[in-house]
This record gives sequence, C-alpha cells and structure tokens, in this order.
Amino acid sequence: MNQAEPLLSCDISVDYAGKPGVLRDMKLEVYPEEILGLAGQSGAGKSTISLAILKLLGETCQVRGYMRFGGRDLARFDERAMRQIRGREIALVPQSPLSALNPALQIGTQLREAWRSHAPKDREAEANRILELMESVRLPADAGFLRRYPRQLSVGQAQRVLIAMALLHRPTLLIADEATSALDPVTQSEILELFAEVNQRFATAILFISHDLRSVAALCHRVAILYDGRIVESGETRRVFEAPQHAYTRQLLGRQLDAAMAQADPH
Repeated sequence: MNQAEPLLSCDISVDYAGKPGVLRDMKLEVYPEEILGLAGQSGAGKSTISLAILKLLGETCQVRGYMRFGGRDLARFDERAMRQIRGREIALVPQSPLSALNPALQIGTQLREAWRSHAPKDREAEANRILELMESVRLPADAGFLRRYPRQLSVGQAQRVLIAMALLHRPTLLIADEATSALDPVTQSEILELFAEVNQRFATAILFISHDLRSVAALCHRVAILYDGRIVESGETRRVFEAPQHAYTRQLLGRQLDAAMAQADPH
C-alpha cells in the first residue's frame, strides 16, 4: 500500500490562545490511494488536524512545522493559494451533515455552486458531473430531489450529498472528520461501504478521523493513534488492533470493548 513518497506528510505543533500544546510535534503521513484512520478519544486533537491541514484554524491559533502535500508545503500557502486547494485537491466531509449544508439553499444549488468554485461555466459538464456523483453515492439525480432543502433530507441522505459535493472536482485527498458519528448503525455501515467504494473507484486517498475503532477497523488500511496531541502508535490496522504496543492504544481498545459489551448486555 505505501508508496515511496507520501501524498501528505505533516509534522506540526498547534497552540490555541490560552491553550498551548493542542498538537505537539504531531507526525502523520497519508499515502496515495490509501485509507488512513486517525483514532483517539474526543478532545485528543483529531479535528484540529483536519482544520490545520486546510488552514482553517483562524488567526488566534499558531501552527508551527510543515504540511507537505503533493510536493508543496501548505504551511507556506497564503489564503488565496489555499482557496485553490480546498475543494479541488483536498476535500472535507464534516460531521453533523445537516448543519454543514446551507439550510436556505436547495441541494442542487449547493452542488452547482461547489462545482463553479473551481470549474469554468459549462452547464452540460456541470449537470453530467452532478448526475454521475449522485448516482455514485446512491441518491436520486432527478430534478425533484435536487430541489429539496436540507431539512427535507434524512441525516444519511445529507451525508451522501456532502460526499458527492466533496468529490465534485476529483480530489486526491478526502478528509472525513467524524463523518459517521451522527448516523444510526445501519446508515453508518452504508456510509463506510460508500467510502470504501470511493477509495477504490476514484483512487482517492482518505484520512478517516474517528473515535469509533470499529469503524476504523472496518474501513482503514492503516491506523494512527492520537494521544495528548501526538501520534503514539501507527501501522497496519489489523496489526495495531491485534497486538497494540502502546499502553494508551491498549486502554482505548479496552474501553471500546467494554462499551460494546455493555450495549450487548445492559443487565
């Protein structure tokens, strides 16, 4: 799976105003066409990584280090240069899909606006691409569905729309930030299958950020464990989960096993 050169290679530290050391010498590599799981407890700094890569942390945060993507250091990019990267080369699928969509705009309008942000005006190409992606994420591509507003969608449908939107410009890296946390178990399983299909069909590398180790185990080729702002263990998913080397990884696996057993036997 690993290539000679990673698609994304990071070594960063992040300080928030009044909260230093959110990330500390955090080293992460994502290789072309792989799915890397980034796992850890809530509050460990997982979402900070996605926002740092996309340079969306804001002026109150200080980011030090490098973020090499496709041979370029994103840490040196200004906002104008990053706008050319976001959505076209690196796309984000956020958590809380219904909140991520604009409630005042129809689904079709939001897809068309996302397309036009990085493509010349070509109504035929736009319509064909939207049709292709709606079918890829197993959503209706008819005019009636595209005229719906986010409030008229289920959570699962909204998440599929966001995945379609993220794939519009064929990005080489997709960041899925807790993208299944708001879903029921059946829909969660369907979205995990969809991410696997996206990876195989479009050769898209995926950074899958999640606190749910079962989802990571089902989807990811490799996993990196984040603890206290640092990656403490990484490797092939099966190897890490079957023979964890770091005490925190063992603790994290034990907690999720206990939670699963408690759900299965509430008595």
